Amino acid sequence: MKLNTALAGLLAVIEGTAIAQADTQSVLQAVLGSSESSPVPSLSRRRPNILFIITDDQDLQLNSMAYTPLTAKHLRDKGTAFANHFVTTSLCCPSRVSLWSGRLAHNTNVTDVSPPYGGYPKFVERGFNDNFLPVWLQQAGYDTYYTGKLFNAHTVENYDSPHVNGFNGSDFLLDPYTYAYLNATFQRNHDPPVSYEGQHTTDVITEKALGFLDDALEGDRPWFIALAPISPHSNVDPARLNGGEVSFSAPIPLERHRHLFEGVQVPRTEHFNPDEPSGVSWIQNLPKQNESVVEYHDHFYRSRLRALQGVDELVDAAVTRLEESDQLDNTYIIYTSDNGFHIGQHRLPPGKTCGFEEDIRVPFFIRGPGVAEGMVQNAVTTHIDLAPTFFQLAGIPTRDYFDGTPIPISPSSKVTRHEHVTVEYWGKGVAEGAFGGIGPSGSNMIGNHTYKSVRLIGEGYNLYYSVWCNNEHELYDLSTDPYQLHNLYPLISRANSTEPRILGRRLSDAISRLDALLLVLKSCVGINCIEPWNVLQPDDSVRTLRDALDVEYDSFYHQQPAVSFDWCDAGYVIEAEGPQVALTRHGLNWDIWT
Repeated sequence: MKLNTALAGLLAVIEGTAIAQADTQSVLQAVLGSSESSPVPSLSRRRPNILFIITDDQDLQLNSMAYTPLTAKHLRDKGTAFANHFVTTSLCCPSRVSLWSGRLAHNTNVTDVSPPYGGYPKFVERGFNDNFLPVWLQQAGYDTYYTGKLFNAHTVENYDSPHVNGFNGSDFLLDPYTYAYLNATFQRNHDPPVSYEGQHTTDVITEKALGFLDDALEGDRPWFIALAPISPHSNVDPARLNGGEVSFSAPIPLERHRHLFEGVQVPRTEHFNPDEPSGVSWIQNLPKQNESVVEYHDHFYRSRLRALQGVDELVDAAVTRLEESDQLDNTYIIYTSDNGFHIGQHRLPPGKTCGFEEDIRVPFFIRGPGVAEGMVQNAVTTHIDLAPTFFQLAGIPTRDYFDGTPIPISPSSKVTRHEHVTVEYWGKGVAEGAFGGIGPSGSNMIGNHTYKSVRLIGEGYNLYYSVWCNNEHELYDLSTDPYQLHNLYPLISRANSTEPRILGRRLSDAISRLDALLLVLKSCVGINCIEPWNVLQPDDSVRTLRDALDVEYDSFYHQQPAVSFDWCDAGYVIEAEGPQVALTRHGLNWDIWT
């Protein structure tokens, strides 16, 4: 902390003197140390600015990006799209805390949207208000700004208990009005909250965003600005809050966009309202949706697309303002969402708390210095990688406790990527919309929705494996079953002649490796989250599932303790989560990893 603060002052002194460029760079190298993953920024130009735009609940798999042409023009066509970018917890607050901290939810222990297991109070209780990305960027000499939604349970009553740290300028949306499109309340810096009843939240955020952008552009330091509109999240009317139960309705677009996309429907893929149920736990018992429900879901989908038009205009306005300045060429612009969304897939009502592709795979675009234009990058990346990536862009040395690694933003990057994504969830599933009352007594909350899973994309395989808190299992081979309709796990008991194969191996052999990998990932910290195979086989040349499937290792993997739960809990309670420690192989022997 003190080193970074000193560095900021050192930069100011150096840049104001006649020290030669080469000497200046050597001073910085001496202070920071050199690292291939965290290069020292050249002082031939000011350190890069970062504009970060994060939407709320935006889908990728349902094709929402096809309806945002301005974002496509400015970010997709002028930058790189990451086709395999995932969240690690498909719920707003846990996903955002992980993004800002660089740590998986089992390491933040912020696992829900409200206390006792989540929300802004839990973020503060866990010490992150003094130890997250904007604080680190300020210490490194950046001006930082934020407008929009930060966390759930950040309210008109607790906004100053304490104030959020780390921002030179901020204007936060506050609960219970965060998701009220026409009745938002914002809280600027340390001022009291202000109601914007009657104004559309996206227009309000756009005005505030451009104001902060002007402030940043007029400054003489590099800057980081985060813009967090709520679109296309469902609308939540504060007047209809009922204790812990929330009433979700379709998003409300700006008046100028209400007429758009008439006749557009949810993509009619194989898993949209399928004839046969799929999934496990409560999902497999969902009834097939009737015509009225399907029509409503199409309306809900159109409302989401319409609500995104304001975000599309926000992107255009921000990029246009940068184009008018002299700083666009020295600015990275990143666009993503906190989690994905499903509507009708697997017979599910609108929502986002599952491990299916619709919920965990999200849009991710980046443009800026050294980023290829119009490129699609297939590397596996996650929100856990964002804090290390921001560090790399800003020239800040990485931190050992980060659970992720910088994203390869340049086509010439030689960084070896991992093939896995850790996906974890605790508590309740949430159903939204007019037909979301599928829980007990018509509730839209479904209990026992805790699971741990791993998503793998490697050479010749494309897999999702999960263990639920009731100890049901899922295994989908997305190379042959892209819509996750056929759970392979029950087939493990079939005769060898009919059992499906993964990379030529029996299901039982593949599952033994996947389960061991998940056992490491569900409680990993730091480098072990990035290189989990090294925990299992530190003395072997095993870096991928393909490597681990060598028949030489069969006995080792078949003796691993299995991932399991002792009971379903609403939060991260280690005692409920079964075995925590994997065996480690050393030559022909193995022991408990510590």
